[in-house]
Amino acid sequence: MNLPEIQTIKQRFGIIGNSPLLNHAIHVAIQVASTDMTVLITGESGTGKESFSKIIHQLSSRKHGQFIAVNCGAIPEGTIDSELFGHEKGSFTGASEARKGYFEVTDGGTIFLDEIGEMPLGTQARLLRVLENGEFIRVGSSKVQKTNVRVVAATNVKLLDAVDKGEFREDLYYRLNTVPIFVPPLRERGEDVELLFRKFATDFSEKHRVKPIKLDNEAKSLLQKFRFPGNIRQLKNLVEQMSLLESEKEINALLLAQYLPQDRQGNASLALLRDITPEANGLSERDLLYKILFDLKKDVIDLKKLVFDMLNGEQIGKPQVDNYADLLNKYPQENYQATKLISGEYGNEASHSQIIIPKNHGENNLDDENTQDISHEMEDDTLSIQDKEKELIIKALKKHNNRRKNAATDLGISERTLYRKLKEYDLENL
Repeated sequence: MNLPEIQTIKQRFGIIGNSPLLNHAIHVAIQVASTDMTVLITGESGTGKESFSKIIHQLSSRKHGQFIAVNCGAIPEGTIDSELFGHEKGSFTGASEARKGYFEVTDGGTIFLDEIGEMPLGTQARLLRVLENGEFIRVGSSKVQKTNVRVVAATNVKLLDAVDKGEFREDLYYRLNTVPIFVPPLRERGEDVELLFRKFATDFSEKHRVKPIKLDNEAKSLLQKFRFPGNIRQLKNLVEQMSLLESEKEINALLLAQYLPQDRQGNASLALLRDITPEANGLSERDLLYKILFDLKKDVIDLKKLVFDMLNGEQIGKPQVDNYADLLNKYPQENYQATKLISGEYGNEASHSQIIIPKNHGENNLDDENTQDISHEMEDDTLSIQDKEKELIIKALKKHNNRRKNAATDLGISERTLYRKLKEYDLENL
């Protein structure tokens, strides 16, 4: 494998990454480009398969000919034959004049047939004739015409499975699959994910003249663990969304997790957070949600502290408490108590959280009455979370006529957890 040549191709066609699987795919494309062999590019949606078709065309002797990309899945079944092979005047309703098809227009060039697995069986038979004999017939005509077109096809489905189901012609599959190229999904490309993230962030920054977003170490780890079912297209959308909406350009793991879509059980991002955040190990998804809520609550407490300090005469320019940890460190340990108990996935304890802010900590600090208000507000919010959880469980059970297995699935928890919650909230007799 000639790595310098591969790097040159990457720069020319804007391909980012150093994954061995990616390099191998580019190497195969370079090798086959100089021939007229039919190529089948496979890979998931959003992996950049069309870029490989352009590499093959531009490095071939047909580079001065026309290149046309056709999405077979986007053309209605009733018109795809006309689009590909052309039609004669009056051959069907609306055919007011004769029209050349793509195979006629691209004579001497390359046609890229994307989503070939979506092509109707009748059109597949016509395509097979082009591949074998270079012949086609316009819709509504009996005249055989010749064409010299190179076909590069791509699919994100397993064509052999489609063959077994009778949805794709076996002879066409083997005719297309002369030289296969596999484009790896983003989750198998390792550090390429981070390289692409920086590329998209930089592109957005230059286009809109804003500061580019950056990931901290935990966010980088979370990014690499996410599977990205939409691959490069999904990653680009994610970066552009965060670049637009986030004023804070240093992205941490918790912030990134809010933008990552959840799986069907609604817990993908939280499960990944457990892997990359040390203090989150051993917690359930519900516990992690509580953790995020408590972190937000701490920010509110800090804001209230700042407001009361200003009302009590503290100077605005004086250094303020940055976070809750600093608030605790600012005052003697014996002047406050903080207890926290959050149930685990299989624990039997009742979930609750109580944080009591220090009292009597100086003339410029909160008075007892305000301190107690904040403490009571924390307890009320915690109780409201439990009430909401109880309410959701009751709704799910009513929705599924007390079928607990279905209710647990709807709630995104295990059946065992649901039984524990029913006992905890005294709902066993529902």
